[in-house]
Amino acid sequence: MNRKSGSYLISIALLLLLFTGRKAEAQTANPHQYKYVFTVAKDGSGDFRYIQDAIDAMRVYPLMPIVLYIKNGVYNEKIELPAPNTDVRFIGESVDSTIITFDDYSGRGKLTTFTSYTAKISGNRFMAENITFVNAAGPVGQAVALYVDADKAVFKNCRFLGHQDTIFTGGEASRQLFVNCYIEGTTDFIFGPATAVFQQCTLHCKANSYITAASTTPGKAYGYVFMDCRITADPDVKSVQLGRPWRAAAKTVFLRCELPAAIAAAGWSNWSNPENEKTVYYGEYKSSGPGANAAGRVRWSRQLTDKEAAPYTLANIFRVADTDRWYENLAMPAFQWPSKTK
Repeated sequence: MNRKSGSYLISIALLLLLFTGRKAEAQTANPHQYKYVFTVAKDGSGDFRYIQDAIDAMRVYPLMPIVLYIKNGVYNEKIELPAPNTDVRFIGESVDSTIITFDDYSGRGKLTTFTSYTAKISGNRFMAENITFVNAAGPVGQAVALYVDADKAVFKNCRFLGHQDTIFTGGEASRQLFVNCYIEGTTDFIFGPATAVFQQCTLHCKANSYITAASTTPGKAYGYVFMDCRITADPDVKSVQLGRPWRAAAKTVFLRCELPAAIAAAGWSNWSNPENEKTVYYGEYKSSGPGANAAGRVRWSRQLTDKEAAPYTLANIFRVADTDRWYENLAMPAFQWPSKTK
């Protein structure tokens, strides 16, 4: 390379650095140049007809929360919110009529349990309200309605409909909160490694099987915590267990929950491995209803005392300081359907 060519290449490199530097500055200095409110409507009255199209149009790592309004309708699509799409809020028009549904299942072609989802949420600080998530594959085996591995994810007044493996709470270090939600399924219909709290939710059992299959990682203080929830069952369901350990360190606790007669007296399963009895943490505190049978529970489960139940607060479970109580920010923007973007 001669001296003239080398000088030319250096000049080009300097210009590129100057351009990219100015571009990066513009991205952060002018946040309002980006769109932060999107609308989806099947009838064409919003920005998009499909939810995934709206997601694809969002700025990644946004400088303020992005709100996606979803109008009533049945959205037959498989959606994914990738990890760079942080701080996104989905607001449905009404929980019974804003429905996201698909029918994939494990064994369909090359699909596995973890790719059978209807919705996959990976962007941190995600919030959803008034939406129904459905896996419509039926009783064909593992078929996930919601795969969520985002941290600080909140689902409020949502429904999750499926059979086996309805909700996968992924992310070994993730923290997730479900408030006033309805969740139904057959086998292990809430499963995974995340620390997840279910407050004032209804869990509906559609088969003689297991509600939870936590795979809590060793050393974590909390896995699944159900607070003030109500368990229900189909009329022909006679024997349901609260949980079984997908991994040996599984932790699941039910606090002040109402249990139906369909809950088996033993309450918990070791998943055909007695060694799991030494490592799991399964407990109840002040269970009520005909399925609350403290005397009949397996000896390796626990009936918590007042002192043992006291640490079960959201701050302790989610390991947060007073300045980071993200779970208290449950107020979503009021639903005001925006006019169609011109």
